[in-house]
Amino acid sequence: MELLKEFCAENMARVPAAIEAGARRIELCDNLAVGGTSPSAGVIAGAVAWCRPRDVAVMAMVRPRGGDFVYTDAERDMMRLDARLARAFGVTGVVFGCLTGDADAGYRLDDAFCAELVALAKEPLAQADALFPGAATEPVAVTFHMAFDELDAAEQLRAIDVLAGLGVERILTHGGRAGTPISANYARLRELIAYADGRLTILPGAGITYENVDEVARELGVAECHGTKIVRIG
Repeated sequence: MELLKEFCAENMARVPAAIEAGARRIELCDNLAVGGTSPSAGVIAGAVAWCRPRDVAVMAMVRPRGGDFVYTDAERDMMRLDARLARAFGVTGVVFGCLTGDADAGYRLDDAFCAELVALAKEPLAQADALFPGAATEPVAVTFHMAFDELDAAEQLRAIDVLAGLGVERILTHGGRAGTPISANYARLRELIAYADGRLTILPGAGITYENVDEVARELGVAECHGTKIVRIG
């Protein structure tokens, strides 16, 4: 099976080159300097228009700002709208992460809001609501992003149970603290993969490049990897 390389893109500029270099799925974001935020409607439409004829998936980030992953009521309204707009423009899926708590007391998965956003991704979309020709009216995929890495080890396992039960397709994780080499996190990533046991996909990311992606996939036995340098451009 060919390794699926998910390219993390800031807007549209490098998407064509990434596809030419072998990316088969795009995580579409804005503001990668803060870890990625929701792309504009125009960027989503442009990416879908480019990727759809080339059989490349587009996963749109749903995140109203940088910083932590604990959201106010107003920010939640923004995320609901962003998720609906992304679907209406024909994305393959949406990417989000929602927590409760704080850094001092510890973070926990926001079960209720995650369930609500998953429902928005999976509920029927009337063709009349599709803003892009051919936009899917079927349910779209969901990735829970690296907010997962803010959880402690026990809460990560609980999160896998909850997210799998909700129908989330994958969790994007580095497997350890930000900035650590991906190879330093192989043991934890293997534990997460084993615990998920096929209920959802553990998608390794951060620190994976075109130079080490084959090694990472081989060491972890995964069929998908994620990164901003997952393919060689230029």
